[in-house]
Amino acid sequence: MCLRSRSMLTTLNTSYTDTRAADLAWALGREPLPALAALDLELADTKVQLRLLGASHQVLLEEERGVCSETVACIAGSSTPLPLGVAKRVDDWEYEFAARVEVLSPGSFEGRAQELLALVSDHPHGLAGVFPGSPYAFTALLAQHHEGQVQWRTWHAYPQDGQLVATRTKVGVRVPAAVFAT
Repeated sequence: MCLRSRSMLTTLNTSYTDTRAADLAWALGREPLPALAALDLELADTKVQLRLLGASHQVLLEEERGVCSETVACIAGSSTPLPLGVAKRVDDWEYEFAARVEVLSPGSFEGRAQELLALVSDHPHGLAGVFPGSPYAFTALLAQHHEGQVQWRTWHAYPQDGQLVATRTKVGVRVPAAVFAT
């Protein structure tokens, strides 16, 4: 069942398959995968769908220029590990992605997890899902439109290892070369 709502925190009714930060892979342009929860947003003229997967997250962007799909998840057979950074063109868009892994002590991890879950679940463009077994095993996404770009941040929490994977993505319209010609 896929839940759709405005800003939410939900308990994901699935096994926790996204179990190690090192297992996360990144993919651009994948078809929509089955979602456990989704949040549909309209940011400026762009339709954005934040999606929680059993194995992490997917963000779908759609506007008249085209579509863009980002997937960060544990996907069988995926050969692209989570990169520290990516910058590329997708149709008429400039796409930028960055990721980092934080390793925290148990007390610091719990405090950070509570802070992030409160931030995302209270935000009108936020979606967070907690996996069964630990209140700190979660995936959270937060989107916004800022200075002509659609941006989103995600957090993937691994309490058993004290690891928090944070990603940041920016997608903006590419300025045509003709604009610079004189």
